[in-house]
Amino acid sequence: MSRRPGNPARRLADGGSLPFSGSMHSKSRSSPLLSIGLVVVGAILLIGYCYSGSGGHISNREALSKTEGGVSCTLEVQRAIPILKKAYGDSMRKVLHVGPDTCSAVSSLLKEEDTEAWGVEPYDLDDASANCKSLVRKGLVRVADIKFPLPYRPKSFSLVIVSDALDYLSPKYLNKTLPELARVSADGLVIFSGAPGQQRVKVAELSKFGRPAKFRTSSWWVRYFVQTGLQENEPALKKFEQASLKKSYKPACQVFHLQSYD
Repeated sequence: MSRRPGNPARRLADGGSLPFSGSMHSKSRSSPLLSIGLVVVGAILLIGYCYSGSGGHISNREALSKTEGGVSCTLEVQRAIPILKKAYGDSMRKVLHVGPDTCSAVSSLLKEEDTEAWGVEPYDLDDASANCKSLVRKGLVRVADIKFPLPYRPKSFSLVIVSDALDYLSPKYLNKTLPELARVSADGLVIFSGAPGQQRVKVAELSKFGRPAKFRTSSWWVRYFVQTGLQENEPALKKFEQASLKKSYKPACQVFHLQSYD
């Protein structure tokens, strides 16, 4: 498709010659550029089709976890599994993960030897992957509103790991949720929380989470734990720090180690 030529009469008056030769050169130069442009557009459309098709799309939870400049504490949990195993040893035998994109965390935990894992997804699973749907069918992952009592008996799990979930709860609901998480754990509770300064939830995500993320400082969390009667798990914390140092692991999220209720 060639560009529409200008008015020859005007060009003749301006330049004193007919633009025949110049038009031919312009047309010949635009043709390869046009071809390249069409190839680029076709490639973009093909990529978009592949991602919107089966198996290749990015789910809403993954998109939320991978926003530019943001940090996903659920992904951080998966990075920290070797460190957690060093810190908690046999307590990693029966683990409950609570948080968005729990299917990915449960899948990673199940790959570990002598580890059973379950997950609670606080939000919808409408766009879940085939693997996630399989975990749901097996009863390993369930959707539950963590602002209400969890459907488990006391000390049902040796360890409970929470990520990306508490940052979206107001203190009113934290007062109910944290004791519940501690209630269903036997050997400890590990919390992965965002830190102040990290990217916050976008306006478009408010319909999913209900409120923007509130990234609190470590001192705020420590005071809150004391107020709710939750004590720091010092032995696990020391082992976690030692293992982190040995493997040069630096968490991208705040990590808190708490004792279970007696």
